[in-house]
Amino acid sequence: MNTYDIVIIGGGPAGLAAAVSARDAGVERILILERDNELGGILNQCIHNGFGLHTFQEELTGPEYAARFIDQVKERQIPYLLNTMVLDVSSDRVITAMNKTDGLFQLSARAIILAMGCRERPRGALNIPGTRPAGIYSAGTAQRLVNMEGLLPGRKVVILGSGDIGLIMARRMTLEGAQVQVVAELMPYSGGLKRNIVQCLDDYGIPLKLSHTVVDIRGRERVEGITLAAVDEHLKPIPGTEEDYECDTLLLSCGLIPENELSRSAGVALSPVTSGAVVDESLETSVPGVFACGNVLHVHDLVDFVSQEAAAAGRAAAKYVRGELETGEAAISLKAQGGVRYTVPARVHPHRMEAEQVVRFRVGAVYRNAYVSVYFDEERVSRRKRQIMAPGEMEQVVLKREDLLSRPDLKTITVTIEEA
Repeated sequence: MNTYDIVIIGGGPAGLAAAVSARDAGVERILILERDNELGGILNQCIHNGFGLHTFQEELTGPEYAARFIDQVKERQIPYLLNTMVLDVSSDRVITAMNKTDGLFQLSARAIILAMGCRERPRGALNIPGTRPAGIYSAGTAQRLVNMEGLLPGRKVVILGSGDIGLIMARRMTLEGAQVQVVAELMPYSGGLKRNIVQCLDDYGIPLKLSHTVVDIRGRERVEGITLAAVDEHLKPIPGTEEDYECDTLLLSCGLIPENELSRSAGVALSPVTSGAVVDESLETSVPGVFACGNVLHVHDLVDFVSQEAAAAGRAAAKYVRGELETGEAAISLKAQGGVRYTVPARVHPHRMEAEQVVRFRVGAVYRNAYVSVYFDEERVSRRKRQIMAPGEMEQVVLKREDLLSRPDLKTITVTIEEA
């Protein structure tokens, strides 16, 4: 069985950034395992621009952004295996995988970085009534068909869900000549970035119906039409609000779920809120030597933040391999409260922190002119006003290592939203 210092599962933006960071931190024996036939992950089908402003200070398309990191991996001669499916990860860091060349094989790793990304929520998880004809796609599948396969899924389209992929596909389908009639969203707010609502819907005159959902799908061989209805505060359809739309295609953009089957098999504790791993300041999971970063940890809004987080995971894994991650120190818990749904990380060890620790989170509703407050136990230590916060955009606070070290008895850090 081959043994590596660090094995990275996933060759998308998180896995690539983690590999580069770990190599730059001095680790030699690194291996990337990727199930697709090329590196780059989901970015290969994201041909729109808007990537890289934070990381490279210029606007790039998804493939261009991925290519920057792929080039860095190749410059550092970091090995990778493509078309390789990881089947199992054990708690003692033995990886079982298979590909056409090597068949079924096992690897041992001193540290593992989980970077498998996320997947779309399928129709089966949405409980949409009606028949099951052809013409129903997840927005990401439609994106791959259009951008990588050169196929147009349909001509007359309705989109359910206003996540970023759905918004972007509304514009993409329009540019390819399809008629996007409406984007419907179950919640009273959009799940996507404000800029995507403006650039992908408003600029093309595509209506966005909030607090609406699909209550019927019609058609035998292919979708022939759908029915939308408004929903009440309990998200139940309101009788008498039904609207019929003729269409041949329904795209679903109803949320992303971290791809965590391997994490579960390794015994990693998962968050009931994010469905991703529960990690500390080093992005180490509940299983020693197993780290997680990117969308497998929690769904990000910008790939630049994925790369930043993955780079931190690479540095931390390198420290773990060298035996430099201190153990035995009691962790300080981070508590999400008052509209904050979760925090990443969920706990911190001050002596293991870098000088500054970014804590990322999402809110559970739309807040206007509210404050993000941080409490050390019962003492409020910061209060920052935000004009608007929405579930579709990640927020963050920054903790300083010296502040935590100066409070040796600190037990809990609370991040909360407070009304003005």
